Amino acid sequence: MKLALGAHAKLNLELSVLGSTGDGQHLVRTVLQAVSLHDLIWAEPAARTELVGGTTDDLVLRAAAALEQRSQRNLPTLFGLEKRIPVGAGLGGGSSDAAAALRLMAQIHGLDLALEPVAAGLGADVPFFLSGGRQLGLDRGQILSPLGFEPGWYLLAWPGFGLSTAEVYAAWDEVGGEGTNHLLRAALTVEPRLLEFARELGAHWSMSGSGSAFYRAFKTPEEAEGERLRVERLAPWSGLYRGLGAWA
Repeated sequence: MKLALGAHAKLNLELSVLGSTGDGQHLVRTVLQAVSLHDLIWAEPAARTELVGGTTDDLVLRAAAALEQRSQRNLPTLFGLEKRIPVGAGLGGGSSDAAAALRLMAQIHGLDLALEPVAAGLGADVPFFLSGGRQLGLDRGQILSPLGFEPGWYLLAWPGFGLSTAEVYAAWDEVGGEGTNHLLRAALTVEPRLLEFARELGAHWSMSGSGSAFYRAFKTPEEAEGERLRVERLAPWSGLYRGLGAWA
């Protein structure tokens, strides 16, 4: 049996950093929104667990190992992954891949156990991607509450380079933050090239997560058309994507 899933990207519509826990982690309050941009991941039973084209520290393989430990079973699975979400963009691509891997393995191997504890151990964003939609995230972002679905479209723009989440949060410890995304000031400190990109995009754009991608919300695709054409000329990568409701 071979199954495939779209591993969707997320946006942080709001992100407040409430403080540091003292062990390198940070407390946040964030509104997460899933969008139609996605990686494609497939899986099937195999003689051993392997990710086609992957590396040993890939989150998909970490997810597989964590689920085996949780279930106390060997769950050999062959994965294939087609990346479409820019890496290091603050869009949650790696976390979404991990959550999709957990869901696929549970189906393929007939597991009847809660995936949330496994997801939480893999990263703060991973639990969100088990169900998607729009959710409020507290603590490190992994304590989730569903929010009402609001239809919309999001124009995304990526400057062609990624940022390290750890470096951005470390910079927040030094410079703090404010506004819709408290990590913006820290991201600009880590990567000065991002300042010019943000200026070119303009005041109506917001950064997602720890960067480096930005987004702007629209009610309809038609409303976004003029801005989409402008952004295509200045961003190495851009696209218009639909907001998604929960899938689980």
